[in-house]
Amino acid sequence: MTPDTAQRRPPAAAEDTPMILFSNINKWYGDYQALTNVNAEVKRGEVVVVCGPSGSGKSTLIRTVNRLEEIKSGQLLFDGHDIHAPMGSAALNKLRSRIGFVFQSFNLFPHLSVLENIMLSPTRVLGVKRAVARDKAMQLLERVGLANKAGAYPAQLSGGQQQRVAIARALAMEPPAMLFDEPTSALDPEMVGEVLSVMRSLANEGMTMMCVTHEMNFAREVADRVWFMDAGQILEKADPEAFFCNPQHPRAKRFLSDLRAH
Repeated sequence: MTPDTAQRRPPAAAEDTPMILFSNINKWYGDYQALTNVNAEVKRGEVVVVCGPSGSGKSTLIRTVNRLEEIKSGQLLFDGHDIHAPMGSAALNKLRSRIGFVFQSFNLFPHLSVLENIMLSPTRVLGVKRAVARDKAMQLLERVGLANKAGAYPAQLSGGQQQRVAIARALAMEPPAMLFDEPTSALDPEMVGEVLSVMRSLANEGMTMMCVTHEMNFAREVADRVWFMDAGQILEKADPEAFFCNPQHPRAKRFLSDLRAH
C-alpha cells in the first residue's frame, strides 16, 4: 500500500458493508461460460484493478455491476441492493444512476456541447434545475482540467479530452462508486496520462473504484487490490506489491512475465 492509499482509507466502520459484492456469479453466452463462480467484493473507498489477458471476462464482469450484462446465477449487491433482482425499468434506471460508468468509447452525444453533455442526466434523471446543473458541470470541468472547453463539441476534442468529459459526466450524478471499463485503450499513448491523472485524483479523494485496465503502472501505484482474471475466473486477489513482486498463480506469473518481455 502506498502512502496515498494509506491516507485515503475510510474509517473501519464504513467498510463493514462492501460497496460491490459478487456471490457465485455465473454468466453464459450460449454454450460459452464467460464467468464461472465469481466471488469477490469491493470495499467502500477501495480501488480495485481487474487485469488479465484479452477474453478473460474482465469487461463482462464489470458490466454485470450495472446490469449491462445479465447473469445466469448468483447474486450481485451494489450498496446493499440486488442489481439482478426482478425490477421494472424505472427501478433499474434509478439504480444505474448511482453507478458511475466510464466506457472504452466515450459515448458523448455529438450534437450537444461539453457542458450540455454533463448537464443532461442530472436535469433529466434527477430533476436538478438547469442553473444548478450548469454550476456543477462547470465545477467538474474545472476538476478534470477542461473548464475552457465548456462550449466545445465532442468532435472538436482530442480522445483524452473526450474521456475526461465522460468522467465528468459520470461524476455529475454524484455516484458512490465509479466503474472504468478500459478507459484508456482507445486513446493514443500521449493521451493516456491525462485520463489516468484524473482517475488518480479520484482515488486519492476516496472514491470507490473498480477499473478494468491494461495500465499496470496505474495498478501498481493506485490500486488497493488487484484481481487477476483468466477464463472467466478470478485466479488471484492481492495487494499490488504482492501481485507484481510475487504472484502466486502460475497463470498470473506467465501473464506478468509476458508483459515484461514486451
